[in-house]
Amino acid sequence: MAQPIQALGPLHFWRPPSRKPLDMLAPSHLTHNPPLRQHGGREKALDTLHRFLHARSIGYRGGMSSPLSAPDACSRLSAYLAHGCISMREVVQQTRAHMDQLPPQAARHRAGLTAFLSRLHWHCHFIQKLESEPAIEWRNMHRGYDGLREQDFNLAHFEALKAARTGWPMVDACVTMLRETGWLNFRMRAMLVSVAAYPLWLHWRPVGEWLATQFLDYEPGIHWSQLQMQSGTTGINTTRVYNPVKQAQDHDPHGRFVRHWLPHMRQVPDTWLFEPWLMPQHLQTQLSLRDHLAAPLVDLATATRESKQRLHDRRQQPEVRAGKKAVIEQHASRKPLHPRKKTTAPQVTVQQQLGFDF
Repeated sequence: MAQPIQALGPLHFWRPPSRKPLDMLAPSHLTHNPPLRQHGGREKALDTLHRFLHARSIGYRGGMSSPLSAPDACSRLSAYLAHGCISMREVVQQTRAHMDQLPPQAARHRAGLTAFLSRLHWHCHFIQKLESEPAIEWRNMHRGYDGLREQDFNLAHFEALKAARTGWPMVDACVTMLRETGWLNFRMRAMLVSVAAYPLWLHWRPVGEWLATQFLDYEPGIHWSQLQMQSGTTGINTTRVYNPVKQAQDHDPHGRFVRHWLPHMRQVPDTWLFEPWLMPQHLQTQLSLRDHLAAPLVDLATATRESKQRLHDRRQQPEVRAGKKAVIEQHASRKPLHPRKKTTAPQVTVQQQLGFDF
């Protein structure tokens, strides 16, 4: 019988400044066994690949962003790749072989598999980043951002995030889904890190340690690069901030996802679905919601604006601007601007954040 995949936790722990005992800051365990997890094993991996190549990949490009459609639209191979149940080589070879068999009219299917292959290439690119510089697991890729968030670490905010009590329904639903399944699509992962890094102003390292214990598909090379990219500490990527209210409006407009993972939200009328804290107190009492609805930890607009300003102020410092070149040389992608033309040297391009919705 196939055994359930167990998540692998990190080996090193960054300690935020605090007067709390250290054992209160470390996770109580380094493995996570979510009840609704995928199950492991070679047979399960091959079956998942087959189903994705032959059917589910048709909806890959259009379905990967919403947490409603992503569980089916994404390949769901990431945990099997991370734990060695299936190899990258055979996934690539089988994908190419299946594409060769598609009829000309299967344009949408082919586009989905092409996008999937592109992300497999990026998978290996980011693993190589960590191989080239292992220190990005525990220190800022651009050292000019050292000290930006570390001294302001708010343990109460961190604990509320882990407990799915931030007050923002989309965030809390995603944390709940992750706890129960061990998986979350990339856009929602990026939103969690963005909320932690900007309005909550949490340093990426302890957030990354916690998430590493939750993801069944924890892959260090992808994980730590993405933590830093979404937190703005690479120094070379565009600042990307995800508004959790807008993400809910865009990807869960009818509240199906939120209401599935947060049962108390089933009582909330559509009018206050995205911002339930605005619901009149008498209605909260009438619906027996006062003990269930958490107020947002901070004012989202104000905290986000202030955090972005702090990051941009640091980015404009001369020494930080000067240090950007070294990061580009070490980590930026290099590819010709015109692949069909011969060039004397490859052009250095700074890639935007991309989605690893395997």
